[in-house]
Amino acid sequence: MKTKKEAAAIVAALENEYPLAECFLDSETAWQLLVAVRLSAQCTDLRVNATTPTLFAKFPTISALADADPKDIEEIVRPCGLGKSKARDINLCMKMLRDEYNCVVPDNMEDLLKLPGVGRKSANLILGDVFGKPAIVADTHCIRLSNRLGFLNSTDMYKVEMELKRVVAPEKQNDFCHRLVEHGRAVCTARKAMCEKCVLAEYCAYKKAEDKKAQKAAAKAVKAAEKSSADSKT
Repeated sequence: MKTKKEAAAIVAALENEYPLAECFLDSETAWQLLVAVRLSAQCTDLRVNATTPTLFAKFPTISALADADPKDIEEIVRPCGLGKSKARDINLCMKMLRDEYNCVVPDNMEDLLKLPGVGRKSANLILGDVFGKPAIVADTHCIRLSNRLGFLNSTDMYKVEMELKRVVAPEKQNDFCHRLVEHGRAVCTARKAMCEKCVLAEYCAYKKAEDKKAQKAAAKAVKAAEKSSADSKT
């Protein structure tokens, strides 16, 4: 676990490395971001951003998507994977926004979670990016880096969110998560942690553990070499 002071140092290091913090999903309105986030499940942001212009051109309003045949939505969003379920959720979500929220995206977690296809990760992105509220978006990059850095030892999305909310200053939370995405893609990838060029190395539990492993391996190699040398003399 990290202290608030340690978390602040990590936040500052990321701010220096990635001055511009922004969402990678293209959107012009809150409802468009809701749609884009749903499409991003098990799909790259690049693919989503290539798909949404066509979707929003054909269905330019909440009401248009609410009235659409889910099969027509599916035809467009199929490249994003899980087309049938995503099309259904988007259609139902827009219906609820129109019928129960007067085409206005809610600005609180409770109501956002009532929308079909919207979970805490999506809701937090809306709260942070659209409404400027403190929010931790516990996506795959956030979870991976939080564990490697040593904020906690859990892949549970809710636990990661709550722990980061505990130690990261509220006004820093949303941009911090965007910067974790950038860092997770550029340096601390799922395939390999490139510790040699990481600006967070001095704060990182994973780096410290790897250094200890390397030291033990080196010490073991030295002992083996000494034993081999001694054996050759006898």
